[in-house]
Amino acid sequence: MAPDERLAQFLKNGKDWERKATSVPGVFLIKLPQFKGRAPSLAIEVNPVDASGAATKKRGIVIRSAPELEEITKLLINPKLEQLAHSIDEVNPERKPAVKAGEDVFEI
Repeated sequence: MAPDERLAQFLKNGKDWERKATSVPGVFLIKLPQFKGRAPSLAIEVNPVDASGAATKKRGIVIRSAPELEEITKLLINPKLEQLAHSIDEVNPERKPAVKAGEDVFEI
């Protein structure tokens, strides 16, 4: 089955807010429910993973379109954001992520 067909099938048959892992660690697909006249749709979630491949955050960055990805990319490559992240690392205590069981993988 072609990837587009699998995406269409996931949009049609997936449960609201269902998250599917992809073959790229940290990249997931999410089925967004119908909301205020907007039809159900698919989105990409970027969420760091632990050693077992499970998402480390309850919800990552949700990307609904290619233009939105472009805008988020511009923000993420800003050197000031990296500098801020390093500064936060210096003041925050070290965190250890919880380990979760693996999930079904969506090949992309």
